[in-house]
Amino acid sequence: MNWLIDFFGDPANWSGPDGIPVRLLEHVEFSAVALLLSMLVAIPLGLLIGHTGRGAVLVVIAANAARALPTLGLVVLIVLLVGVGTTWPVLVPLVALAVPPILVNTYEGVRGVDEDLRDAAYGMGLRGGQVLFRVQVPVAMPLILLGLRIAAIQVVATATVAAYVGLGGLGRYIIDGLATKDFPSTIGGAVLVALLALAVQLCFTLLQRVLVSPGVSRRTRLR
Repeated sequence: MNWLIDFFGDPANWSGPDGIPVRLLEHVEFSAVALLLSMLVAIPLGLLIGHTGRGAVLVVIAANAARALPTLGLVVLIVLLVGVGTTWPVLVPLVALAVPPILVNTYEGVRGVDEDLRDAAYGMGLRGGQVLFRVQVPVAMPLILLGLRIAAIQVVATATVAAYVGLGGLGRYIIDGLATKDFPSTIGGAVLVALLALAVQLCFTLLQRVLVSPGVSRRTRLR
């Protein structure tokens, strides 16, 4: 507890380029860009595969890749390929980490929509794209948001690797603190990452209340 007081109570940690606000903003930027790129890749693929039933093997590969991905090793590999000075050594591993849960949950959400609902939509004269976006996506929204939430929390926790390649973010407190045996900085950085992950969790909880209709929420809880 004294170390946390030392870290958060030091005015020097709240100002300048190494201050908490700057490092927090850098961390959020890395995470947000990685999550956005992952969504652009995974959500369209998940919707397409779930709706058509074609390419399901890609989902299996993505799910297995998520378990085997050596994030730090991938960071080192990208650094060797493109060098330092860019954000790609961090963004590529984070995107690779975030795509599988988004893709798998989007696919499972769309594929799991009740066939009776789809048949009724087609019977009303809706076409493929209309059935997907008017029927399947709203019903699948809880699972889609779950995939996004899992990916976002993983990205926030893993974005600390940016410090390994000389970039910013909250990982600087952890990596630099370990290197210099500045334990208040190390623990303070870890606490900040944990608090940011909790904030992300809260944001997605609120987002689900806004985007998911009450009927779908009740049906999801009853399963």
